[in-house]
Amino acid sequence: MQERSRNGRTTETTRPGAPRQGRAKQRAFCIAALDEGDDLTELRELLRTAGVAVVGQAVQHREKPHPNTYLGPGKIEEVKALAKAADANVIACDDELTPRQERNLEQELGLAVVDRTTVILDIFASHAHSAEGKLQVELAQLEYNMARMRGLWTHLDRLGVGGVGTRGPGETQIETDRRLARSRISALRRRLTDVRGSRDTMRAERERSALPEVAIAGYTNAGKSTLLNALTGAEVGIRDRLFHTLDPTTRVMRLSGRPYLLTDTVGFIRKLPHQLVDAFGATLEETRRADLILHVIDGSADEDDMVGMMRAVDVVLDEIGADDSPRMLVFNKADRIDAERHSDLERRYPGCVVVSAVEGTGLDDLRAHIEADFESRLRPVELLLPYSEGARLAELHETVGDLDREDGPDGVRVRARVPTTVAERYARFIVGAADRTAP
Repeated sequence: MQERSRNGRTTETTRPGAPRQGRAKQRAFCIAALDEGDDLTELRELLRTAGVAVVGQAVQHREKPHPNTYLGPGKIEEVKALAKAADANVIACDDELTPRQERNLEQELGLAVVDRTTVILDIFASHAHSAEGKLQVELAQLEYNMARMRGLWTHLDRLGVGGVGTRGPGETQIETDRRLARSRISALRRRLTDVRGSRDTMRAERERSALPEVAIAGYTNAGKSTLLNALTGAEVGIRDRLFHTLDPTTRVMRLSGRPYLLTDTVGFIRKLPHQLVDAFGATLEETRRADLILHVIDGSADEDDMVGMMRAVDVVLDEIGADDSPRMLVFNKADRIDAERHSDLERRYPGCVVVSAVEGTGLDDLRAHIEADFESRLRPVELLLPYSEGARLAELHETVGDLDREDGPDGVRVRARVPTTVAERYARFIVGAADRTAP
């Protein structure tokens, strides 16, 4: 139930006396300081994914959050009363709080306070299954919590104004914890460096095969894993929740006999904590190194939400150095939109593809667009491979797919369109540019 207070700011609480479906263990009251609007849908969805029930919300409209308490003094009193009435036992903030804001809010409200970054890190921790994913999440959590260790042990401090004999065990404990945390961070970074070395080795093997690499990127819960399954026949786990996929998944997709490597990576979100972007650098590098990025968008989302999601993905892609990578817009969930919306998307975003990964509509069009994109960057060559180079011929056939070949007295004459890297590898077999392309 939403209410509007005398200052024009909106609040939402559970209806007094309304029947409850059972008392949740964690009951969050959401708060936000926004320039305009009252939409906290994404924070609510994050909390739902983290297993926390939402019992109400309050929004204060202001140009920027209060530097000490995030919300203004008057709004804090209002939130305190509303949270108590809603039986909340935790306050969830839609922004990342400074340590000072978090401390002061907890003191003023008398409840535990978590910010957006804490919720996202908790979701990542619960969804990380691989050894690399767990290391990445732990590193992000430690780096985030380092600045928040101050004050945790103030109950042990001695009274005094400084000097010999006034250094208390509280300060000693803080320094001990920080030293342990720094040591653990260094160890995690070394282990992730080793993991990145292993990933680089696997990537080098793929690059030697010269297979086209396509990365699926997009906002979390846009249907990226569903699209991967639909295009490759894989059976990657799918659930309707944020950040279900953390570890990159690569599968082979064949178009006209040519294999393509299709990789699904972690989804993005607004205000994605920079600690996660840094920690998941090795994973996100799969996206940066791809020959083509499929930017998957939920085409059924409201216009403003969709634009915001697209902007959030663009920001992260720019941050990881993928801003210049070839990109193709793929609007998913066409089964949830009407024909007018379908036409409007194609008109407003020329070159995009509208698909339904669930029903399979538009997938043939998407395959054709992917194939055309790579075909436009292929180089026509004519090769003469001696019969003694049968292994090279088989390798070329696996890379290119269908070949126009002709057996002759000196070997096999092959005409094909190949990536530039492949053409360079077969340079000594080139007899001239092909005067026609392979069918």
